[in-house]
Amino acid sequence: MNTELDIARLNEQYATASADEVLRHFLARFGERVALSSSLSLEDQVLTDMIARLNPVTRIFTLDTGRLFPETYRLIDRTNKRYGIAIDLFFPDHARVEEMVRADGINLFYDSVEKRKRCCQVRKLEPLRRAFRGLEAWICGLRREQSVTRQEMQLIEWDEVNQLVKINPLIEWSEEEVRAYIAEHNVPYNKLHDEGYPSIGCEPCTRAVAPGDDPRAGRWWWESPLHKECGLHRR
Repeated sequence: MNTELDIARLNEQYATASADEVLRHFLARFGERVALSSSLSLEDQVLTDMIARLNPVTRIFTLDTGRLFPETYRLIDRTNKRYGIAIDLFFPDHARVEEMVRADGINLFYDSVEKRKRCCQVRKLEPLRRAFRGLEAWICGLRREQSVTRQEMQLIEWDEVNQLVKINPLIEWSEEEVRAYIAEHNVPYNKLHDEGYPSIGCEPCTRAVAPGDDPRAGRWWWESPLHKECGLHRR
């Protein structure tokens, strides 16, 4: 399954399939060995709604960095109650966080790209590795038009870093399609999206953007667009 030939064949097989069809196939194929990694974005909320309809026992997890917006925590609660699920929360190791803050300060990420990546490593990447235990595949809400760093991503990929199949059912969707689905199915979403936040991460690393700006312009806004990934989707 992890060969280039297998991935190419699957991308060809599902090139014209709907997101629902892609999910249906891989949920059945991997069962308990697949999970949705949710950042509570609009896209991930769409996938949560689809998965709840197809197989509500499918595991959904999120990373609580300890620096999220209050609105994000409220959305986790609303989503759990709406779908009768329990999103798994993975937290960073407190000793690693304490060590990092003692060495470089509470807001070290503003000082350099290297320090920002260290913060992401401690608060996101290490908990993600724990979340991946026992999995063979993970589902993401990535879309090509989100940023320059995502334009070459495929519907189905082999995640070499984590040794997992990576499934991006909404890779071809536009923002308009995502918002239309949210409205049609009354999917709960983060109200910050209505206040100029198209992409929402940790509170100190996210700000509102002007209409027409790149959707990820408000993430790590002090850095070059080519650096605007935390490492979760490193290829």
